[in-house]
Amino acid sequence: MEKHGEIDGNLFESLPEGFIANALARTSPRDVCTLSLVSSVFQSAAEWDAVWEKFLPPDYPKILAAADDGGSSSRFGSKKEIYLRLCDYPVIIDGGNKSFWLHKLSGKKCYMLAARDLSIIWGDTPIYWRWTSVPESRFAEVAELLRVCWLEVHGRIDTSLLSIDTLYAAYLVYKSTPHTYGFGYHPAEVSVHLSGVENQTDRQTRTVFLDPEASQRQRYEHEQFAHTADPPQDGPKCRQDGWLEIELGEFYNEKGQEGEVDMSMMEVKGGNWKSGLIIQGIEIRPKAS
Repeated sequence: MEKHGEIDGNLFESLPEGFIANALARTSPRDVCTLSLVSSVFQSAAEWDAVWEKFLPPDYPKILAAADDGGSSSRFGSKKEIYLRLCDYPVIIDGGNKSFWLHKLSGKKCYMLAARDLSIIWGDTPIYWRWTSVPESRFAEVAELLRVCWLEVHGRIDTSLLSIDTLYAAYLVYKSTPHTYGFGYHPAEVSVHLSGVENQTDRQTRTVFLDPEASQRQRYEHEQFAHTADPPQDGPKCRQDGWLEIELGEFYNEKGQEGEVDMSMMEVKGGNWKSGLIIQGIEIRPKAS
């Protein structure tokens, strides 16, 4: 019995390290980090390039070669270092119009479209919008709303750039300024729509508040006067980087389904003047379950 117990206790240590590495590559980055704590042989196998190569997207060398940093992110010693680098430090691509990174727990692709990569109505009219730079943005330019009564922003991304069989959500990433006004009582309409794909669904539109205080006020009114107040609209959330984000919608990127994702935010029904938003871009990332 003691001998049997000793064999059981050393079972993992007796397995070939390559066998364990092959098994780990069939899991997920999160699982690999957890399983590396099982034993020393798991810890060693979890460092193999063959494991982390499976979690890197097949086209990552092409993406890094075209990065604005000249591909410096690819000059790390191991595949694990490249993976973690791409999770923690988004790379700027497409001439500064997009950023790319990996979702750390799953290895799924993430993108942010810079404001310059978006279609902003009146965006090139200096009396309505100003293109400027802020140190906290990952892009060279952001779009600052000076004064409009018709606010409309669209973004598009090809589904082939994204990870397959993945539920994604799109988020408008922006800031308010001390002189922001016009968003307190008129919600914006947001939507995400797959176009050019088979079995595409109709565009689903919902309303949200871009002003955090307006969202909180409406939620309070709904809780206090539920019999008269309308159901509360969603409001923005504060990100770790200090920006605000509001979800525009979600979509499932199915394998073999090629087309475009059309994302939009607009407030054109209120008719009032609006000012003060700073738009960094639209972020597309896997939606948390």
